[in-house]
Amino acid sequence: MKKQDARSLSSEAQEALRVRAVKAVLSGRTQLEVAEIFRVSRQSVSIWLKDYRAHGSKALKTKRQGRPTGGTLKPWQSAQIVKAIKDRHPDQLKLPFYLWTREAVCQLIERRFGIKLSVWTIGRYLRRWGFSPQKPVRRAYEQDDKAVQLWLKEEYPAIRHQAKQEKATIFWGDEMGLRSDDNVGRSYGKRGKTPVIAGTGQRFGCNMISAITNQGQLNFMVFKGSFNSHVFLSYLKRLTKQAKQKVFLIVDRHPVHRASKVKKWVDNNRKIITIFFLPSYSPDLNPDEMLNQDVKSSAVGRRRPHNYNEMVKDVRNFLFSRQKQPQIVKNYFKEQHVKYAM
Repeated sequence: MKKQDARSLSSEAQEALRVRAVKAVLSGRTQLEVAEIFRVSRQSVSIWLKDYRAHGSKALKTKRQGRPTGGTLKPWQSAQIVKAIKDRHPDQLKLPFYLWTREAVCQLIERRFGIKLSVWTIGRYLRRWGFSPQKPVRRAYEQDDKAVQLWLKEEYPAIRHQAKQEKATIFWGDEMGLRSDDNVGRSYGKRGKTPVIAGTGQRFGCNMISAITNQGQLNFMVFKGSFNSHVFLSYLKRLTKQAKQKVFLIVDRHPVHRASKVKKWVDNNRKIITIFFLPSYSPDLNPDEMLNQDVKSSAVGRRRPHNYNEMVKDVRNFLFSRQKQPQIVKNYFKEQHVKYAM
């Protein structure tokens, strides 16, 4: 007798077939007899019986085809998540995050309701709920607009021309201190209402110095203690040793950058390095600030480090990964206020 293809039956018919087959076996018939009666394979009967014995009658019900259910939130669930984001911080809810990112919201929803959603879906929910990623743009009041325009229109174009003449690579350098109690990165909050982040009880930190090029090169050093001439010279020696061409390093007017020890060393090594200075109070002109923001939000901001060693490890690992991603470093230069350096 020709066996029937159970898949050609409706969902209800398939479920009824499985129930009848299992009942027949339980009533005393052999699996082979049941297979012949219902015109299905003995393997199918065996699987149905095994599922029934393991999970009961629910195992015989037809599983819904297509996209899994549970992919949307009910209104009451949405309300709970919105309240949690507004009233609490991720770490207060025992989540391994410092800020309300899409990943943090994903974990909160899965933990509370057992629903797995993609970060893209979470992004749509957050927009629907009136949340947006927020980060203030800072500009120093002391910045001299005339000096900035002179830099953009004359000084930097001259540096770029000189670099071509001397076959030098232009690096943009900066230093940054990282603290465990810094408010960094972006956290979702209600539009028009900046989120407030609670600080950690322990305070620790580390420092980093870095330099990047518009071709995606990244050089860095993480250090402990204050930034001084000794630290800066150590970094300059490392940078010039690793660079394949003469280094044109552009930095701000920090006193250490202009210290007599540094100036003397640079003068004695003018064949391999020249240092240029940005206008005063103009961090927004330095593309390396984009790396600083990336480190703060991605290496430190997403997950709160619990101690100094953990912070240093997170920062170093992140910077090592960025060294292997030159396209991301290049993209720093696409930000509107530093496009001139591309």
